[in-house]
Formats: sequence, C-alpha cells, structure tokens
Amino acid sequence: MSDLIDDPRLGENAPEFTVSEISGAVKRTLETEFGRIRVKGEVGRVVQARSGHMYFDVKDERNSLACTTWKGQVSKLSVIPEEGMEVVVSGKMTSFGGQSKYNLNVDDVAVAGVGALMAMLEKRKTALAAEGLFDPARKQALPFLPDVIGVVTSPTGAVIRDILHRLRDRFPRKVLVWPVAVQGANCAAEVARAIAGFNALTPGGALPRPDLLIVARGGGSIEDLWGFNEEIVARAAAASQIPLISAVGHETDTTLIDFVSDMRAPTPSAAAELAVPVRLDLLAETRAKGARAAQGLANVMARRKQSLADLSRALPRPDSLTHSAQQRLDYWEGRLPVALRSLVQKQQLRLIASAGQIKPSALARIVAQEKRQLHALGQRLTAGLDRAALSARHMLGGCTSRLRPAPLAERVGRLRKDLGDLEMQLKQTFERQEQRRREQLVACDRLRETLGYRETLRRGYAVVRSGQALITNVASAGAAKSLEIEFADGRFAAAQTAAARPAGRAKPKPPEQGQLF
Repeated sequence: MSDLIDDPRLGENAPEFTVSEISGAVKRTLETEFGRIRVKGEVGRVVQARSGHMYFDVKDERNSLACTTWKGQVSKLSVIPEEGMEVVVSGKMTSFGGQSKYNLNVDDVAVAGVGALMAMLEKRKTALAAEGLFDPARKQALPFLPDVIGVVTSPTGAVIRDILHRLRDRFPRKVLVWPVAVQGANCAAEVARAIAGFNALTPGGALPRPDLLIVARGGGSIEDLWGFNEEIVARAAAASQIPLISAVGHETDTTLIDFVSDMRAPTPSAAAELAVPVRLDLLAETRAKGARAAQGLANVMARRKQSLADLSRALPRPDSLTHSAQQRLDYWEGRLPVALRSLVQKQQLRLIASAGQIKPSALARIVAQEKRQLHALGQRLTAGLDRAALSARHMLGGCTSRLRPAPLAERVGRLRKDLGDLEMQLKQTFERQEQRRREQLVACDRLRETLGYRETLRRGYAVVRSGQALITNVASAGAAKSLEIEFADGRFAAAQTAAARPAGRAKPKPPEQGQLF
C-alpha cells in the first residue's frame, strides 16, 4: 500500500486531510494504543501555572516525557513532584495538536522506593533547618496544667482512645478533637488546617482556645507516615502560637513534625503523660507541703512564745511604772480648784471693765455711720444700673440698624437668578442628551437595516422557502413539494420535480489508521 501511495501517478487520487483531522487521528491512536500506563523516571523542571495546572517532565538518561496535571487533579495527588525526585507516574497518553506534541496526563504520583523517600526527606530537613525552624531557642515551654487540650488525630482510631484514657487516669481535662486523615493524599492538608484552625480560635470564646496541642498517630510504614513529612505540616507546626506535642508513630519513627514541634513524645500515650501531671501525686505533694507548713508555723509560734516569756522576765512590775505618774496626777488635782477660782475672778474683772466702756451714744454713732455707707452704696447702684441699661439700648440700636430688608431682598433676587441659570443649564443638558440619544437610535436602526437579510438579497443572494419553512440544505429542498424564491425585488414561485432534485456530492471518508503511515 505504501508503494501505491508513493507512486506519483496516483498522487492526484489520494484523499486530502485537514490538519485537525491528522491531529485528531494521532490523538485517538495514542489514547487507544497506550491506554492507562505507569512511567518511572526522574522529575525534571516543574512549573505551577497561574491557572492551577502543573507541568513537569519525567526523564531518564536519554529521553524526556512531558507531563501535565490539571488543576482538579493536583489537589488529589498523594505526592507533589519536585525536581530531582525519582517517581512513578500514572496516567493516559494524549497529544496537543496546537504544538504537535504528545504528553502524559498524570493523575497519580508515587515515589519510586524507600531510598528516594529518605533522600527527599533529608533534603527537606536540611532546607527547614537552614531556615532555623529546628532551633531550640524558638521552642515554647509546655503549660504545667492546661485547661483545654486540642488533639489532631483520626476520630475512629485507637490513638484518641489511648489519649483520653491516659488523661482520665492522670488528670481529667477538657479535650477538643479535630478529626483529620492520618494517611493518604488529604493527610498533610487536613493536619495543617487543623493546627491553624486551633490557633485561630478566640481565647474565652464560645469554643475555648486550647492551651496545648497534641498531633498524634499510631505507627506505620514510612509511606503511611509520609503526610507528617510534608513541608506544609512542618511549617504549620512551626507557626503555631500554642505549644505543640508531636506523637506520630512509635518511638523509632521520626517525621519532620517531630523536629519543629515544641516537644516530641515517643507514643500518643506518652504525649498524654507529658501534657498533664498525675492528680493523685499532686494531691499527695500538696498534703505533704501543707503538713510541713503547719509544723513550721507551730515551731515558729513556740519559739516566739518562749522569746516573749524570756523578755517578760526582764521587764519591771507594771505598778512600779505608774507610781510617778500617779503622784503627778494627785499634785495637779490638788491645785486645780484654786486655779479655777482665780481664773473666774480675773475674767469677771475684765467683763466689768468692758461693760463700763460701752455707752448708748457710741452705739448710735456706729449705727449712723453704717446707714450713711449703705445709702451711698444704694445711690451708686442706681447709677450703675442706668449706665448698663443705656449700653444695652445702644447695642440693640446697632443690631436693629443692620437688619434692613434691602440686603435680604437683594440676596433673594441673586439666589433666584442663580436658580434660573441652573434651570436653563439643566434644560440645555437634557436637550443635548435627548438629541444624542435620537442620533444613536437612528444609527442603530441604520445598522439593523444594514445587517438585515434584505441587504444581503440586494447583493445577489436569495431566500428559498417552502410555505412558511426556510430551506437551508439540499435534503430539505428535495423533500419540499413547492419552492418559493425571494429576491431583492420580489418573490418567485417554482415547482420542483424529483428528476430536477440535485444529488449531493459524497464527502470523502476519513483515512484509515494504516493509510496515515
């Protein structure tokens, strides 16, 4: 067959294909021939477009395969590809005719082997350590007895039961559980959102903000624990304002969140032990300290009592301390009646002397002088009131002279003129807008006439109808009993027979796949 196609004598009889037909045939061949495949290789360049789509290459020593993951598929990937990572990608082969390229539409990415996972983990650990996220100086101290403990874990596993049981045995506390997936594609995003969500709670709100966080999960393989090695989880734990204990896996398991958390617990039960002390131990210690305090107080009181007794023996008798004071009191008590009589006599003599100096004529002079002063003040008050009233009348007269009707009338006239000018401007603006809208309406009507089918008829075209139906193809024309043709200058009725019906030209079939090569 290839010889016949290459024969130049048959070139004119070979079917012609459009570029889109060739691209579509190639696309169908790739998708049918390969179906869903898995490809192993090293990740090359990775580009995250603004649209959310991801473009990257998977390569080996000699070749490179372009890969595309659409926006809706990126969120479902269990592993986000990074440059230099050895992965196994799964998807379907397809092609992009716009650039004559083929690519693999990837909907699943898996790391190729544990060694590659550990290499990627070491790379992330080195990068985060360089940023200082593992620095012990930034780690927070755990509260001694938190009121509320937030737990980020699966609500159905044995981990949450172990934590609640351990807390109940040691010191019952209020526990808030944020349910998350602890493995799989959604693990990292849900754990990061849970840590950020607990930190976003308002202290003292309807839902209390925890004083301590525990991120817990049971043991498992490195693949099962990989969600806690994601960078988004490590950064969320490092950014937590609430002290955080990581309890992921068993004692031998280590994840990135262990390095950035404020405290690492070997198991979830150990995390509960680190979170709260033993209540019975605290009660016993409190009772012991109370007994020691009581004994110490009794000892202090006994020593102070003994010291007071020793000092009291060195003090003199109380009655000996008051003897001299009693003698002085008796002495002054004996002199008091004589002193009182002498004082009364002196005061009587002074009163008699003062009474002799007071005469009615002196009192009359004092009263007359006070009357004259009062009369003078009354005259001055009347003159002051008259002056104040005169000043107020002058001020009232000045204000009255300024309140004239002429300025008010002039202002009213000026405002009326301004109102008339505004009314004239509004009327002119309305007329201009009305004229502009009329012109736009006329232009639109001319455009409608130009775009109408009658203008098309004037350019030499015709409209074919069968009754009220519009005929647009040969099949409809062949089935019609009568035809009516409309030209620019009128309509023409035409009858059509079966012999006059035109036969449609057969469209060449698309090439078989074998004819493309």
